Amino acid sequence: MIYLDNAATTKVSEEVFETMKPYFCEQYANPSAIYSFAGKSMKAVDEARKNIADLIGAQPNEIYFTAGGSESDNWAIKAAAECNQTKGRHIITSAIEHHAVLHTCQYLEKQGYEVTYVSVDEYGMIKLDELEAAIRPDTILITVMAANNEIGTIQPLKEIGALAKKNGILFHTDAVQAYGHIPLNVEELHIDLLSASGHKFHGPKGIGFLYIRKGVRIGSFVHGGAQERSRRAGTHNTPGIVGMGAAARLAAERLEERMEKEAALRDHLIRRVLTEIPYSRLNGHETDRLPNNANFCFRFIEGESLLILLDQQGICASSGSACTSGSLDPSHVLLAIGLPHEIAHGSLRLTLSEETTKEDIDFTVDAIKKIVERLRSMSPLYEDFVKQNQKKGDC
Repeated sequence: MIYLDNAATTKVSEEVFETMKPYFCEQYANPSAIYSFAGKSMKAVDEARKNIADLIGAQPNEIYFTAGGSESDNWAIKAAAECNQTKGRHIITSAIEHHAVLHTCQYLEKQGYEVTYVSVDEYGMIKLDELEAAIRPDTILITVMAANNEIGTIQPLKEIGALAKKNGILFHTDAVQAYGHIPLNVEELHIDLLSASGHKFHGPKGIGFLYIRKGVRIGSFVHGGAQERSRRAGTHNTPGIVGMGAAARLAAERLEERMEKEAALRDHLIRRVLTEIPYSRLNGHETDRLPNNANFCFRFIEGESLLILLDQQGICASSGSACTSGSLDPSHVLLAIGLPHEIAHGSLRLTLSEETTKEDIDFTVDAIKKIVERLRSMSPLYEDFVKQNQKKGDC
């Protein structure tokens, strides 16, 4: 099996798994208890909190554990809106956010808030002039993702953060795809709220965190206990927290080396696809993109068919087309960067890890070439396209 869907989830590393194991059956105490047995669990939670904070230049007491990125996004946006509604009810976001952000904003619109969805350019980069123009006296929150989960484009967070700070507006970023993959520093980027999820950087599923800058007014999201300084009730998921903390520590240790390796393989993949497969295009920014992300569109084919045939070759990938989840509509991200429906439907996302090899990439590209050729041979649209081009050549 060749696994190239690391944007969806990553393999838990062996070291992370070994670090977690004692907290299932040996050190299983509730960290909130006062006896010494529980103290060992709390010490492990505190150590994980510090590892996670260090990776983004935050303080440990600014890290709040959640069940994952979607919860963190919901908490940040809903609570920020609720706590600042006396100042205003206007929120700014981008058109290519993850649905955890978009659907939360849509929910708030039903509660009487106004949301401005700023457009992006052909590479998926937010239009800063449009963002600045959208700021109003009643704007209370800007929420823009650090890097796009589909096309990998990294957003200009420093410029967005500076705009927010200048205007006294809270700045939240969904860093689920970026945390542990590229350098992030909440101070340098003027970030007030940051969401992340453990399973995106070789930690376990079901655990995430929300960074809340000290001094930011934001209410509790889960009520019922004093955990997480009374902001997020519920018994700590100690094994998950310990695992995410270990994954953060390993990410920090290997970040530069892993980025360099993944980017080299990604660029090799992109070069081969674009030079060897006609009528293909790269989606997202050519250079300002995640080191492990490559997203393509192939004209005259359906992404779902491509995925099924790749799976038969033992290759795990994903499509930007929402048809894989039961919808006939293509990806909102691909439409937002200006692709027509018929091209957006033929998308393929390949996301690497540090375990990916050049042999994996070459095998995958060879398979894609054959599959695309096969699918196009059955496409009447492609047949008509070829005939029209031949006629033009005759003229």
